[in-house]
Amino acid sequence: MEKEKSHIILNRNFIKGEIDPRIYGSFVEHMGRVVYSGIYEPGHETADEDGFRQDVLEKVKEMGVTAVRYPGGNFVSCYDWRDGVGPVEKRPRRLEIAWRSIETNEFGTNEFMKWAAKAGIEPVFAVNLGTKGIENAVSLVEYCNIKEGTYYSDWRREHGAAEPYGIKTWCLGNEMDGDWQIGHKTAQEYGRLAQETAKAMKQVDSRIEVVSCGSSKSDMQTYPEWEAETLKYTYPYVDYISLHQYYGGQELGTDNFLSQSLDMEEYIRTVIGTCDYVKAWKRSGKTISISFDEWGVWSMPDREVAAAVDESPWQVAPHLSEQIYSMEDALLFASMMMNFLKYADRVKIACQSLLTNISAAVMTEEKGGVWVQPIYYPFMHMANYGRGKVLQGAAELPAYDCTLRKQVPYVDYVAVHNEERKEVVLFAVNRAQDEVTGLTVELQGFQAVEIIGHTTMCTEDRKTTNLADHDAVKPKPYDGSRLEENILISQLPPLSWNMVRIGIL
Repeated sequence: MEKEKSHIILNRNFIKGEIDPRIYGSFVEHMGRVVYSGIYEPGHETADEDGFRQDVLEKVKEMGVTAVRYPGGNFVSCYDWRDGVGPVEKRPRRLEIAWRSIETNEFGTNEFMKWAAKAGIEPVFAVNLGTKGIENAVSLVEYCNIKEGTYYSDWRREHGAAEPYGIKTWCLGNEMDGDWQIGHKTAQEYGRLAQETAKAMKQVDSRIEVVSCGSSKSDMQTYPEWEAETLKYTYPYVDYISLHQYYGGQELGTDNFLSQSLDMEEYIRTVIGTCDYVKAWKRSGKTISISFDEWGVWSMPDREVAAAVDESPWQVAPHLSEQIYSMEDALLFASMMMNFLKYADRVKIACQSLLTNISAAVMTEEKGGVWVQPIYYPFMHMANYGRGKVLQGAAELPAYDCTLRKQVPYVDYVAVHNEERKEVVLFAVNRAQDEVTGLTVELQGFQAVEIIGHTTMCTEDRKTTNLADHDAVKPKPYDGSRLEENILISQLPPLSWNMVRIGIL
């Protein structure tokens, strides 16, 4: 059975925005096995001279990751970066309060920067505004970005890094609106501290960009007041405001679960509006952009995570929250990620959370192999082919109503014009559960010449997962699209992820 057709018009001259490559970022936190036995495992059969797993590096490069936020996350709010530099044998073992584990500090700033160079990613660093403050942040910028001749820059050189790292993007703390955060603050407390920290950091290196903490999720009681209040302090001194968002709710049913990406769109629009309100209130000529530097699908209830931490505390790199994702999860993940393209004019950085083992695209076995979850593939497709300009489409999209939201389009889409590759790329999720969905796309101002390929990912059972011994969920070529002059005519399988590449002159 085929559902009523969806119709989209794409005009070459109607552009939403240029895609910043940093929206294809990820996140590495000292939590569970993200670092230890994730990206770093000396003694592993694929480990290089620095202890980095080459099998993981290959997957990261294939995935198309462009930027990585480090070192947290909740971890950063009680972390002293000085513990993770210098001779490894002299580094202290610390109680890591956020995740109730032992941090060996074997892996720190210099190790991460070596890994970043090998992975070909841009680092996004976070500073501790929970238990630390201005001095700790300023000294880290000096350590990383000043060439030589000062205490901390010469310290870095003693540690084997002769040249400064030139780290551009810095996050002013993590989720400071959350009462779970070590050093949680009110909006006024955070606003003042972030203001003064940003000012001081830019005194050390005026080239850096800084990210002010926004709301941790869209259902925070303080949202969007938090953004309005903190930006009144930080607006002249920061360049971005961060958003975080995870969605669970698989038990609510597929219609409800997949509708949540619309809440995320509303979240983005509201924060954009709040930023622009403060811009007007400040009589400022500067526009604040968005760093969506933590996001993903969260399939484990918070109580399970808390129980795992409480039952066996003070371990090194414990197995914590190692979620297994399904085909259904990958569809919501894809829609969430497409939102960054849809708002490419304002969303400039995004970091999928997390890179390895915890709510992750890439999974590892200690002393063993590596495998990828279903969410890996939509990320890989968009990161590798979603480059260029986002087209502002006009569409007629049949929709459904569910408990969480009314008028949820069956087809969720975004389209990108890549002039360098001479192609228009359509990314689409079909939320319809039982029917093939017909789709027509009218290409105005383009001369379409061929379907380069239609790739789809779907399974008979929406709960199908990948595991170490199989990859049951993976994309495949699909003969579901054709061109009639400048009109794309496609058939989208039920509950599917789709990428259609159209060659143009």
